[in-house]
Amino acid sequence: MKITLDELQAFAAVVDSGSITAAAQALAQTVSAVSRTLNRLESKLGTTLLRRTTRRLELTEEGEALLVRARAILASVEDVEEQMALRHQQPAGRLRVNAASPFMLHAIVPLIGDFGRRYPQIELELNTNDQIIDLIEQRTDIAIRIGRLADSTLHARPLPSSRLRVLASPAYLQAHGEPRSVADLSAHRLLGFAPTATLNRWPLRDAHGAELDIAPQLHASSGETLRQLALAGEGIVCLSDFMTRDDRRRGELVQVLAGQTLDVRQPINAVYYRNTPLASRIACFLDFLAERLEPRNGTAAWE
Repeated sequence: MKITLDELQAFAAVVDSGSITAAAQALAQTVSAVSRTLNRLESKLGTTLLRRTTRRLELTEEGEALLVRARAILASVEDVEEQMALRHQQPAGRLRVNAASPFMLHAIVPLIGDFGRRYPQIELELNTNDQIIDLIEQRTDIAIRIGRLADSTLHARPLPSSRLRVLASPAYLQAHGEPRSVADLSAHRLLGFAPTATLNRWPLRDAHGAELDIAPQLHASSGETLRQLALAGEGIVCLSDFMTRDDRRRGELVQVLAGQTLDVRQPINAVYYRNTPLASRIACFLDFLAERLEPRNGTAAWE
């Protein structure tokens, strides 16, 4: 027969209170019920757990070994019950979220009003950094990572990927003409990232059939800076859909070489440490992002 939680609870209560009578009072049971439960546990294990004297109860060696495991099991059950209860309560506390400034501005900030109304007791702290940060060092609960994740001890919650497009403003194209082929880009001013060369790989084929690595005439470390330069008519840029959706809808940026553009998408993940059961304030933010950014009718939120 298998040991039950009630039996472990009764055993621990007897040890903690020092007597079967006191344990019965703590558990709101009769003395005879607790005594029978303890006898049943010893019978199942085939050993004596407590030596009963006229003055006190003493743990046997087997009892000491079981007590350590019983406490761990009972603590785990209590933790599960607490976590389930938290799901039904209002999450609260400070939540620190970090993301690159373009994602923060164009994907997260528009959702903050709705999140605050749904979870009014969560105090958000939004931080931006265009470089990968150490979550513990920066005291961060959740970080948004764009691009493929390196091997990590972090847990990751995938968010919808975002397509890359080559874009320019109508004013730039009117002044400099629209490129009709990849080769035509050599005659244009290209805007690109610094210092990360891999971000200057555009979703186009070069003369050898490989993805196109461009040599920018103007560099910037931030995608938001490049977006503003493109809007100002300073050149052709390659940016992710999540930060240009509204610009494209308004016609302030238009896609260039659409027919030759490959369907290349940037992975986006929310990463976090999870050494203990996930705090409710973190879980609800992850669920909220996934809910609001999930594709609808086969289309991602920013396409």
